[in-house]
Amino acid sequence: MDEKPQSTVLTRSRLAEDIRDLGLGAGDAVMIHAAFSRVGPVLGGPDTLVDAVLDVIGPDGTLLSYQDWELAVDIWDDDGRVVDHLRAHVPPFDPATARPSRSHGIIAATIGTRPGVRRSGNPGASVAALGARAEEFVTSHPLDFGYGEGSPFARLVETGGQVVMVGAPLDTMTLLHHAEHLADLPGKRRVRVEYPLLSPAGGVTWRTVEEFDTSDPVVEGPADDYFRLIVEEYLATGAGNQGQIGQAPSVLVDAAGIVTFAVRWLEQRYGRR
Repeated sequence: MDEKPQSTVLTRSRLAEDIRDLGLGAGDAVMIHAAFSRVGPVLGGPDTLVDAVLDVIGPDGTLLSYQDWELAVDIWDDDGRVVDHLRAHVPPFDPATARPSRSHGIIAATIGTRPGVRRSGNPGASVAALGARAEEFVTSHPLDFGYGEGSPFARLVETGGQVVMVGAPLDTMTLLHHAEHLADLPGKRRVRVEYPLLSPAGGVTWRTVEEFDTSDPVVEGPADDYFRLIVEEYLATGAGNQGQIGQAPSVLVDAAGIVTFAVRWLEQRYGRR
């Protein structure tokens, strides 16, 4: 009987080669979004992909991941306040132990629980970072408007960082919430959300955070997945790189370039007339 053909097993060195071919290099700062199931059979699982990226960017590079905060249930009322019957039971947000939202996938969870990881202090916009400049990226993350100035997203733009999408849907590029923050648009939706934060003394501090609404397009008009349109149109200009990491269609873009393009895209269509 003929043996069944074996799928190509993807090793750390093979993934690193693909990542270099896409354009990432030593010393880079990069935010990763990944749909790990699309990468293929990886020897060592998700840690291998994370290690491959770290191999490519080297000791002077920094790997970032959007985390959010895993609470497993919706704890807020329509006004963003924690509902009374759960209030006493909600664990406070602690950057040292908080887990990333499961909806962001296994690669975010892998990065967020790595030894030496640094985690920013904004629960909803939280970012984890590994590498040479990890502390620089995540320190003093503003609680209000956590995708705006002074955030890890702003710092990624300011420092010439990049974003890599490894099989991830293009509308999940979290950096584009920074573009929503920067764009001059009338009627941007705002939300207020209450969080319990672990205080330095070990108690709980309740804080209501104000943010532009990231759960829907920030203004009326764009399609729900309009981030995808922005990325596709940006790539169509010849910017960015496209290729495969393992079996996953992948994209690498310059953070400053895509944000500048996205701000212009938004303002031209939905800005002040």
